[in-house]
Amino acid sequence: MKLNICAASNVGSVRLNNEDMILVGPDYVRDDDIKCKVDLSSVDRYLVALADGMGGHNGGDIASSDVLHNLCFFFGDLPTGLNVSDFNESIFGWMESINCIIDSKGRSNPLYREMGTTLVAFAFYAGEFYWMNCGDSRVYRLRDGVLTQLSTDHSLSNLMGESGHSGIITNCIGGGCKTSYIDIVKCTQDVTPNDVYLLCSDGLTDMVNDTIIEQMLNKGADANSLCEAAIAAGGYDNVSACVIKIE
Repeated sequence: MKLNICAASNVGSVRLNNEDMILVGPDYVRDDDIKCKVDLSSVDRYLVALADGMGGHNGGDIASSDVLHNLCFFFGDLPTGLNVSDFNESIFGWMESINCIIDSKGRSNPLYREMGTTLVAFAFYAGEFYWMNCGDSRVYRLRDGVLTQLSTDHSLSNLMGESGHSGIITNCIGGGCKTSYIDIVKCTQDVTPNDVYLLCSDGLTDMVNDTIIEQMLNKGADANSLCEAAIAAGGYDNVSACVIKIE
C-alpha cells in the first residue's frame, strides 16, 4: 500500500497566531502545506498527527509543537516488532508522560499557564494501522462516497448528548487535565484501497459541515481546499487538515 498525503495548516481570518501544527513523517507543518507519497513496503513505521493548541490559553502554539516533536521522537524510537498490546501500552505510557511534561511547563512559567493541546493521529507500525484521538480534533474516513467520523469528541457537548459543538473539551494534553487519556483503535482490517482518511482541527468542522466536507472529498479536494473553504466561511479559528488517500 501507499499513502498519498496532503496536509495544510492556516491561521484563519481572525486569530493573530496559529496554534495548530501537523506532523507528516519527519516534517512539521504550520502556516504551510505539504504533499508526499509514502510506499509502506519500504518502511516499518509512519506517523501523521495533528495537534490543536488550546484556544484561549497561553502557549497553545508551544503545547502543540512540544507534543508533536516529543511524539515524533518517541514513535521513531519504539522498538521494532511490538505486538498490538505492547504498542498500545507504549502509547498510553507516552500519553501519561507528555501530559506531565506539558502540565509542568504550564505551572512553572506564567506565560504558559494551563496551556494544552488536542491530538489526533494515523499511524502505520509493524504492519498494522492505528488511529488515535485525545480531545475534539477529529478522524474521518471517506469510503464509497460516504464520510464517517471515526473518533469521538472528548467534549462537553458530546458528553451531554448535544449535537452542536460547544468548543469546551473534557480531555486534552495539558490544559489542567490531571488524567488525560487517548483512544487507540487498530484498524488494519478496515483499511482498504481508495479509502480517504481525514485528520482535522475544529477550525474546519466548526466552519464547514460534514455534508460539505463529504462532497468536497468526493470531488477530490485536498487539505488546502478544505482549509480555504473554512476561511471562506469565516475562518474564526485556526484551521488544519490532513487528507490521506490509501493507494
